[in-house]
Amino acid sequence: MGHLKRTYQRTLSASADEAYTWHMQPGAFQRLTPPWESVRVLTPWKPIEEGSQVHLKVPLVQFPIDYPLINALWCDWVCEHRDIIPGKQFYDVQTRGPFGYWNHCHRVEEIDATHCQLNDTIEYSLPFGLVGATLGELLGGWYIRQKLDRMFAYRHNVLAHDLKLNQKLKQKKENALMKVLVAGSSGTVGSSLVALLKTGGHHVVRLVRRAARNENEISWDPVKGTIEAEKLEGFDAVVNLAGESIADGYWTAEKKQKIESSRLQSTSLLANTLTQLTQPPSVFINASAIGIYGSQGSKNLTEMADYAHDFLANVSRKWEAATQPASDKGIRTVMLRFGIILTPKGGALGKMLPIFNLGLGGPFMTVGGDDLVAIGKNYMSWIALDDVLGAIVHAITTDSIKGPVNVVAPNPVTNGKFTSILGRVLGRPTIAPVPAPMLQLVFGEMANALLLSSSKVEPLRLVESGYRFQYPELEGALRHLLGKN
Repeated sequence: MGHLKRTYQRTLSASADEAYTWHMQPGAFQRLTPPWESVRVLTPWKPIEEGSQVHLKVPLVQFPIDYPLINALWCDWVCEHRDIIPGKQFYDVQTRGPFGYWNHCHRVEEIDATHCQLNDTIEYSLPFGLVGATLGELLGGWYIRQKLDRMFAYRHNVLAHDLKLNQKLKQKKENALMKVLVAGSSGTVGSSLVALLKTGGHHVVRLVRRAARNENEISWDPVKGTIEAEKLEGFDAVVNLAGESIADGYWTAEKKQKIESSRLQSTSLLANTLTQLTQPPSVFINASAIGIYGSQGSKNLTEMADYAHDFLANVSRKWEAATQPASDKGIRTVMLRFGIILTPKGGALGKMLPIFNLGLGGPFMTVGGDDLVAIGKNYMSWIALDDVLGAIVHAITTDSIKGPVNVVAPNPVTNGKFTSILGRVLGRPTIAPVPAPMLQLVFGEMANALLLSSSKVEPLRLVESGYRFQYPELEGALRHLLGKN
């Protein structure tokens, strides 16, 4: 039995050199790994050279819900880089791993100065010799083909989008590379942003709450109010995403205090430090949240909408106010009011997936209000993680943007519609409504603020400033993020 073969092609709006160089950068592997895959990288990043290797841990079978005993069956996968032709191609060849044979050729072919074609060709065979491979192909061939198809559709979409974002950053600085400081770089958004910027070759420095280990880290302690201020000189942009997660854990008094203090301390320290620099950044981007609007039913909420007065709204108002010193100093300051960020790696979608994959998902049911019983009527203002990164890059590169900016997709949906679409994408029923008291019992106060509130938020300033959404519709976003195209 010969080797099996799959080929995936994509025309990219980039030169062959740009596409090839993107793959050589330290953030490329993270950006190319689908969020539904569990992969552990055991070797630190190093440049791709002839004979260099990457060592991974991968699950033998990846189930859509967490079966700890089965998903704990991991194996080593070691690939060696071979047949490198700079600017054109390189191969990943398995030297140890789950396949009987694996040879992945990455090749870029120039079309013209601004376009190229990417070709990913994989030759593989399943393990256990000729008889075992034949049996394995009969039993698992469809699974492997589907897995590869999903993976490379995702990879090519991410690559095409990232190349465009990095082109915007370079154009902003007249084809020079940017120097960007990122706080909160270990979170879902922060780690993805750092990887994106690195694929473009930009100089990314992370603020860390420990001693710095290299020139790409700067130490700070927002609780103590200390930071290595002299090292903050000369950055093009500062992006602050630091803050205690609001979606993890029960909202005890202690948890709520951490949610507030982590945001105010970090933002205040950064904003005040930037005012003291002789070479301050041209833009200071600070995270915020649409929780500032509270629950306002089906009312369209732009950046000029009234604020609420609940816990999250009060925290968000103080959070944004803490940026004022930087703005007063003349630094362009942008407060990105994030909606529900969709990624299977965590957040709302990550928590919903195990339940929906079991076929137990359903719309939220509330009692009272205008309807005696309302099922799935509260609005959810969502945004795909890829568009969060796009919005951050847009804010860095668009001088007209300042002040609050709603970072949500242009098509918010009701909880009922969200539930229906997610069920359709997963191929699961969504017929059992989830009573609000059950959510309140499990999540406490957080249920009312995050799950049962209704915020129909409009990204007015993003749209007016020319931002084009990669995923404006929920179904397209979910199919991309979950590999269900």
